[in-house]
Amino acid sequence: MRILIAGGGTAGHIFPALALARRLQERGTEVRFAGTLTGQEANLVSGAGLPFVPIDARPLVRRVSVRALTGPVAALRSVARCRPIVEEVDVVVGMGGYVSVPVALAAVRARKPLVLHEQNAVPGLANRTLARPARTVALSFAESRRMLPRRVKTVVTGDPVREEILAVPSKRAALAKEAREAFGLEEDRTTVLVFGGSQGALHVNHATVGALHVLKDRADLQVILLTGPAHIDELRQRIPTDIRLIVRPMPFLDRMELAYAVADLVVSRSGATTCAEITVCGLPALLVPYPYATGRHQEANSRALQRAGAAAIVMDDALTGPLLAARLADLLGSRERLGAMAERSSAWGRPDAADALADVVLEAGGAS
Repeated sequence: MRILIAGGGTAGHIFPALALARRLQERGTEVRFAGTLTGQEANLVSGAGLPFVPIDARPLVRRVSVRALTGPVAALRSVARCRPIVEEVDVVVGMGGYVSVPVALAAVRARKPLVLHEQNAVPGLANRTLARPARTVALSFAESRRMLPRRVKTVVTGDPVREEILAVPSKRAALAKEAREAFGLEEDRTTVLVFGGSQGALHVNHATVGALHVLKDRADLQVILLTGPAHIDELRQRIPTDIRLIVRPMPFLDRMELAYAVADLVVSRSGATTCAEITVCGLPALLVPYPYATGRHQEANSRALQRAGAAAIVMDDALTGPLLAARLADLLGSRERLGAMAERSSAWGRPDAADALADVVLEAGGAS
């Protein structure tokens, strides 16, 4: 069986697609990946050893402009160019976002089985539009089912997670030891991991620095702060130096499994991939949803984890250094509460998401 996976733009869209591709290959299928040359997928997919098919895809322009007026014509041309690619495969998988749209539309025109995967609790425009002709829409959050047409076939699979992250629960002790050695951390301190995504989150960074000033005498704590490459120099200058607290600022971390393994609490945005990874690792979280996410989907994601008892929430417009320090002190002050949150996080997580989504894809292609 031949499968074409379409998606890209950000690492958050690509990592789940690569996890799915790996599972499909293990089951003997031929997998190709369609994406743009301008997104992160071009490098990440090639680095994973998958055949990469470049396509032309443009994000939807919502304001009136020349680009908005010419967009539909460009989209139709892109669909036509994707048609020969789609004709050569048995199933097309759209991983959401604008990159998947021309390939998915070409699949509909060619009468090829189409499977969609929706990462967020609020479905994106692409998946809402393409849900009716799709064979199945696989969901990461059960909450998103009510926002799709009633007769659409849906199944909750979870969001596929990288193998390195999946290994954290079983290898936590060894990975945590490696992390302490690599980052200069102490074994007997409680570790807080703060990050805002691959590019960082400036407001979260600034609030964290403010919290460090309040918590600077806490000799029982240590903080890993992933600032994003553009913010590291500024943040290093603002971190207090006369402190008993250990702080390890870094621009980016390729091996997130190390940070997850050593962390006792995560402070982060609530993108779909972040939610999937922290729950697969069984970590309690204090989530700060990005306020400008389309359809406020990050808030919806975080609310789902909050209802499950896996996370607490601070809204972005309320986030300040003193507030963050107070919330951290409150959460870290109760080992019982942290332990309960960790258990509920693990219960919510779906480490089998890649296998479950692979089942859906193969079923769409007629495999038993």
